[in-house]
Amino acid sequence: MSAGNSTRPDRGLALLPRGVSLDRVSTSTQTASAGTTGNETPRQPVFVTTHWSLVLSARDPQSPRSAEALEKLCRAYWYPLYAYVRRTGQSRENAEDLTQAFFARLLEKNYLEAAEPERGRFRSFLLMALKRFMANEWHKAHAQKREGSRRCLPLPLDTAETRYARESVNTATPEQAFEKQWALTLLETVLSQLRTDYEQDGRGRLFEALKPCLLGSRELQPYAELAAALKMSEGAVKVAVHRLRERYRERLKAEIAKTVATPADVAAELRHLFRVLGRTG
Repeated sequence: MSAGNSTRPDRGLALLPRGVSLDRVSTSTQTASAGTTGNETPRQPVFVTTHWSLVLSARDPQSPRSAEALEKLCRAYWYPLYAYVRRTGQSRENAEDLTQAFFARLLEKNYLEAAEPERGRFRSFLLMALKRFMANEWHKAHAQKREGSRRCLPLPLDTAETRYARESVNTATPEQAFEKQWALTLLETVLSQLRTDYEQDGRGRLFEALKPCLLGSRELQPYAELAAALKMSEGAVKVAVHRLRERYRERLKAEIAKTVATPADVAAELRHLFRVLGRTG
């Protein structure tokens, strides 16, 4: 679904665009909820803190949060960058090596020192840095790898090709592949947060049952079937679905706000998110 299909953008924010796999939430949820018990605040998925304050901490070696911030940035962006590299025509082995080498060089040379919120989206800065690395420094870094002098990072590259193979074959450019993975990662984070919220309230089963209602219009939801399965009245189910969609909308806006420089950029970024997810190529 594209945000451009409605004159009221907020109406579309409670819906997941068609083509987004709800099944992919489970992997993110394990990351989000691991290590939480009782009334503890659930540990958030990596993309939650991928905003400019994290970037600024990561680029300052004197900051006590620098190492942790760098790790979170690497874990949040490694797969969108891997997908970009694969779409440029690189083999699986080269894409794994190149992604690893890029992040190693990012840390060694402190590329983040040049990142400024005033310059726009952080992901755009990161993609441009990767392009320059591929054009100018990849062969040097590859030689260092053979010599065993390069720092290795614990990126889960063993799962990269499995994820990449699940993506439908299409005509997307490398840039579009990167943007698509950024958007999917963000939506998966929002869904993971919602699931964690419901599980913390003892309503995990309710979330799993209602999660498909984030797709499509309210009028087309199988309220009667859900009511029977959940042993609730149809009216109660409609209220529960409404609340889920509202919480999804709020979470999505909050996540978008963390990835842009100013609150004024949120609406434009939301429109961009839905344009990216609405592409068929």
